[in-house]
Amino acid sequence: MAAPEIPTKQKAVIYDQPGTVSTKVVEADVPEPGAGQVLINLTHSGVCHSDLGVMTNSWKFFPYPTQPGQVGGHEGVGKVVKLGPGAESSGLKLGDRVGIKWVANACGNCQPCHASADGLCFNQQISGYYFPGTFQQYALGPANYVTPIPEGLPSDEAAPMLCAGVTVYAALKRSNARPGQWVVISGAGGGLGHLGVQLAAKGMGLRVIGVDHGSKEELVKASGAEHFVDITKFPADDKGEAISAHVKGLTDGLGAHAAVVCTASNAAYAQSLLFLRFNGTMVCVGLPENDPQAIASAFPAAMIGKHYTITGSAVGNRTDAIETMQFAARGVIKSHFRTEKMENLTQVFQDMEAGKVQGRVVLDLSRE
Repeated sequence: MAAPEIPTKQKAVIYDQPGTVSTKVVEADVPEPGAGQVLINLTHSGVCHSDLGVMTNSWKFFPYPTQPGQVGGHEGVGKVVKLGPGAESSGLKLGDRVGIKWVANACGNCQPCHASADGLCFNQQISGYYFPGTFQQYALGPANYVTPIPEGLPSDEAAPMLCAGVTVYAALKRSNARPGQWVVISGAGGGLGHLGVQLAAKGMGLRVIGVDHGSKEELVKASGAEHFVDITKFPADDKGEAISAHVKGLTDGLGAHAAVVCTASNAAYAQSLLFLRFNGTMVCVGLPENDPQAIASAFPAAMIGKHYTITGSAVGNRTDAIETMQFAARGVIKSHFRTEKMENLTQVFQDMEAGKVQGRVVLDLSRE
């Protein structure tokens, strides 16, 4: 394949006032791939709730505040248009479609990497946080770490799989729930949640109870949930007792074998532990913002008496990403999304902050 003509300038979206919900489309230089890197002409990028957290500096556990001018985004899909020195050894060719994930690069040499825990890499580079993200038309990626996109899977459908899909897939695997068992997905109508419902119900043979705002019931049930629980129909001040009693009533009075918390809500964590039966596992995925709080219901007596397990799950590894793409290519999972132009990103974040986004938003980076 002949090398495509590559411009010297491109459009990119930056966080122009970090700490607030504000983005700006600017003209930026097209980067040159270094050793082992490829230059990717991105056509689509998903918009994740994590991008909102990075932009607004609302994650207090991050070591540094986001700087003005940061290009955000971490769900980018496009074609390889240039190979840096040594990149050909990866097997990538010009024209191959690939994706960039939250972990833009993992070193491959530290102990977490040796344990296939890419998301915990000591030397990782985060796409969209002190490393140029995917809200731009051209981006660099390590040839040995970008994710191949299967033929037949449209790029706009592939983009949300690179974070939302792979993250919730890895979380479901960490739950150790087996086919036929119950799993509760909290935040089931969100970007991660609706994909988690599909993966659990259609790809892993689990029985799913989706928990979310009533406006998302149709999406959650269409995704494969056996039951939907509307959080607005239960008291917010009863420490989760009423909603947990309802969930247990749906599971023969015992509770779920696992709960995966996809929402960034401290209240959801306190409730979700109460959804479990004996030997149950709660998987922490969503990252609550602002000052950190402990899980309110995690009393030692309950943990001991029920043999509960609480575990965390960061983004999946390279294998998880490839397996997620294969699920999507086979039609087992499909993201519910709307497409927007780069110029509309601020409004997208405002909708996200207000809880108005169902499923996912994908930026079409080629639209003028």
